[in-house]
Amino acid sequence: MLVHPQIDPVAISVGPLSIHWYGLMYLIGFVFFIILGRYRIKRNTNSTFTNDLLDDALFYGMLGVIIGGRLGHTLFYAFDYYSQNPLEIIYIWQGGMSFHGGFLGVLVAMILFARKNNLNWLTVTDFIVPLVPVGLGAGRIGNFINAELWGRQTDVSWGMVFPYVDNVPRHPSQLYQFALEGVALFILVWIYSAKPRATGAITGMFMVGYGVFRSFAEFYREPEDGFMGVLTLGVTMGQWLSLPMIIAGVGLIIWANNKPAKQEKVKQSNKNKKR
Repeated sequence: MLVHPQIDPVAISVGPLSIHWYGLMYLIGFVFFIILGRYRIKRNTNSTFTNDLLDDALFYGMLGVIIGGRLGHTLFYAFDYYSQNPLEIIYIWQGGMSFHGGFLGVLVAMILFARKNNLNWLTVTDFIVPLVPVGLGAGRIGNFINAELWGRQTDVSWGMVFPYVDNVPRHPSQLYQFALEGVALFILVWIYSAKPRATGAITGMFMVGYGVFRSFAEFYREPEDGFMGVLTLGVTMGQWLSLPMIIAGVGLIIWANNKPAKQEKVKQSNKNKKR
């Protein structure tokens, strides 16, 4: 049996200024977004992205992640609590961010970014989604450091006791999610995006990959006690939110791969009419 190390959530404290590990994990995600993005730009000379556009996309993405992630957590998981403590909605340094809310926030942000720069928004998302899993993995490490989003009770040899919760061994589900949503998803989407793909296919693969990995991890993660932790048939909110993401991702991949064929048929039909 293991015991959570009970790491101080404050990484650095200088006088009244405190920097939390959770915030540092987000910073790591943003830094790797730029590093990996510039690598992709340098390797792909045909990319519509430039370093300046990448920096601009990061700014939009940061707003989408923070605003969408926090609102998603508030609405999907802890509505009752935050409706009584609305001021705490802005306390993001205490943790409490929803990926699905953040994902929707980033989608909106990328649509606005694409319109501003006269770009196809799926071309934009295809470029950025391979850069995202590192930040997701870093966020799960932040969850582990904060001893939040712990796992369900277990008798496996690596079960971990979270003293802030109780003395019962639990799955270290934050580390499971780090391995799945951070490492495995990064490998999957990075390799998939290494070859030319139809516009939208890479975004679809990210959606399917995350939805499947998150749904699997939910079997080991303790459902949250807030708003709608577990719904019908014992399915968690995280799994219900991931289901439409998987379906939409599969549909996007199919649509993207069939789109060129449809366009070619239209062109051929037009040629035949001219004859």
